[in-house]
Amino acid sequence: MDSFLYIHGKGGKAAEAEHYGSLFPSCKVLGLDYHSFTPWETGEEIRRAITDLNTKNDRVSLIANSIGAYFSMHAEVENDLARAYFISPIVDMEKLITDMLGWAGVTEPELQERGIIHTDFGEDLSWEYLCYVREHPVRWNVKTDILYGSEDNLTSVDTITAFAQKHHASLTVFDGGEHWFHTDAQMQFLDNWIKGKQDN
Repeated sequence: MDSFLYIHGKGGKAAEAEHYGSLFPSCKVLGLDYHSFTPWETGEEIRRAITDLNTKNDRVSLIANSIGAYFSMHAEVENDLARAYFISPIVDMEKLITDMLGWAGVTEPELQERGIIHTDFGEDLSWEYLCYVREHPVRWNVKTDILYGSEDNLTSVDTITAFAQKHHASLTVFDGGEHWFHTDAQMQFLDNWIKGKQDN
């Protein structure tokens, strides 16, 4: 049997995988309830889960949302996946962190000195995290389809387009879509997108 592993984004949960089960009725779709929140730790959790799935299934594919996609690209699982579907993926974490520094009115030297800075918009900025991101650029060579909302406030269209081109991924832009696909119209578009990609 073929299976899928679903990796949720920030604030999400593994149970969201149930939604995707109906889109792949002949496959097993499981969600990972990861417990760490750094690419080096969460990547290890994802790698263990995919390794385990590969011992029990013919093929394993990935569905990943937002930062879940970024964590997945640091899991060293390229050779263990048949395919990946990314929904609103974070693909340039360095740019996102430096953008957040600007939003918070913080400089890099300040972050380096303090180590961790708590922001008014709910994100903790970490010097260790930024250094890791810079020292470990994304390498990804998996057949990947990307769904992106034109109103995504975390990743620009230029950034997502450059990533798709560099990594030979297909890119679908939903006009008016947000980073978080959640309205009825957005979810209907997402479902139709996945169904349409399955034959490609």
